[in-house]
Amino acid sequence: MLRFANWKIAAILLSIIFGALLVVPSLLPPATSAALASHFPSWAPVRPVTLGLDLQGGSHVLLKVDSKDVIKTQLTNLRDDVRRTLSEAKIPISGGIGILPMGVQVHVPDPDAHARAVTKLDGLTAPLGTALLGSSATTYALTQGDNGQILLTMTQAGLQNYVEQAIARSIEVLRKRIDGIGTKEASIQREGLDRIVVEVPGLQDPNELKKLLGSTAKLDFRMVADPGTDPSEYDLLKDKDSGQMIPVLKQVMVRGEDLTDAQQGFDQSGQPVVNFKFNIRGGLRFGEATSQNIGKLFAIVLDKDVISAPRIDSAITGGGGYIFGHFTVAGATQLAVLLRSGALPAKLSIEEERTVGPGLGQDSINAGKKAAYLGTALVVAFMLVSYGLFGVFANIALGVHVTLIFALMVLLGSTLTLPGIAGIVLTIGMAVDSNVLIYERIREEFKMGRSIISALDAGFNRAFATIVDSNATMLIAAVILFLLGSGPVKGFAVTLALGILTTIFTAVTMTRLMIAMWYRFQRPTALPI
Repeated sequence: MLRFANWKIAAILLSIIFGALLVVPSLLPPATSAALASHFPSWAPVRPVTLGLDLQGGSHVLLKVDSKDVIKTQLTNLRDDVRRTLSEAKIPISGGIGILPMGVQVHVPDPDAHARAVTKLDGLTAPLGTALLGSSATTYALTQGDNGQILLTMTQAGLQNYVEQAIARSIEVLRKRIDGIGTKEASIQREGLDRIVVEVPGLQDPNELKKLLGSTAKLDFRMVADPGTDPSEYDLLKDKDSGQMIPVLKQVMVRGEDLTDAQQGFDQSGQPVVNFKFNIRGGLRFGEATSQNIGKLFAIVLDKDVISAPRIDSAITGGGGYIFGHFTVAGATQLAVLLRSGALPAKLSIEEERTVGPGLGQDSINAGKKAAYLGTALVVAFMLVSYGLFGVFANIALGVHVTLIFALMVLLGSTLTLPGIAGIVLTIGMAVDSNVLIYERIREEFKMGRSIISALDAGFNRAFATIVDSNATMLIAAVILFLLGSGPVKGFAVTLALGILTTIFTAVTMTRLMIAMWYRFQRPTALPI
């Protein structure tokens, strides 16, 4: 077992060299590291280890998804679906479609039409695919009342499903928005039932982050109501520039979901605007709406505010246009980012916010370095005093062990946090613990009368099972911490898991190689421990 094929030796050495090269950018100044990365393709892992919020400072925001807004949105969509379904089936209704706190109601007094309406609307009670007590849960429950009344009520399972979808969609939209302003390595993750934690390392202006996170960015294109229009047909919305109230028809010509791109630009007079493009469906609808309403005003509505209300001078059939509204360049750029990333499915309220200054982050780094240096120095000294030359081998393997942890973090794009540094310090002790098990086993075998080569071979073989068992249990614990924990706990779990994996390589394989090479060239007559 102390013999290594040449290809195995080459593979071990290449792994160590590759790991060391990955860590080099982390040891260089930021400017030098960025210049080095510019000479490589974007997919190449030539980048420093990413520091977390607690190490480089930044902004932390805890958001809560407004479940009432989720219900309101879904009930509005349900009302539209009911209207469309009954209209397509040509089923007459009486009194319109009413929205209740948790559902909608409609009256179909004609018995034959009522029966057909029940059949058609039953198709809206979509199953969730989750078996509950032997039956499939549905998003809505259909019930029938007196005088032809039909009720569609949102179930608890349906509400939970919509909140889950809203959180997943919100995380996706928030990530696009934050990436859109050039901020990288942001951490966006769910916490609890209806909360989202956003951490942006390096961003010291929380107001900029709050503007991005607070806007739902729901964009609609609607017509301005003509004088004499029934008040039930329009909403009074505030003009963002003048503050005046504008009557805007409830009917939406084109929704923001049909936008495919939005970029900051300038109009002919040099004023900042937002250029936008529609998909095919949106372009057709926009062209049709503008061709039928020449000479009228149409409103561009963002989050229930009118940001622009121009007059339609001619049909706009090019599939795009631009939005103007006395923007600054920064304001137009931010609006373009919001529109490109899409609308949030529900309102997000800020539950907690805090800013970590770079000075505090540097203090954390210094404290972490001191702990790591002190712990490493004590471990190195202990191994040298206890095992002599074999302790030197263990310490060399220990240095490679730490290098490979950082190399794997670079490859995986993991973020190093202060608890992560604690995990690395812990794995330093675990790494030499494996060497201690091997060396003590070698001592016992040699004292029992075995030859040196036999004692070395038996020591590695018989300690290997114990090392694997102990590290496997620790790896299980690390995986559980990662899956169930959040924030700092995840950072600790990541470095702990990576350290366990590199321990098997350095404490067993690499140490075995060094001892094998020592025995091959020295041919010793006694153990140096």
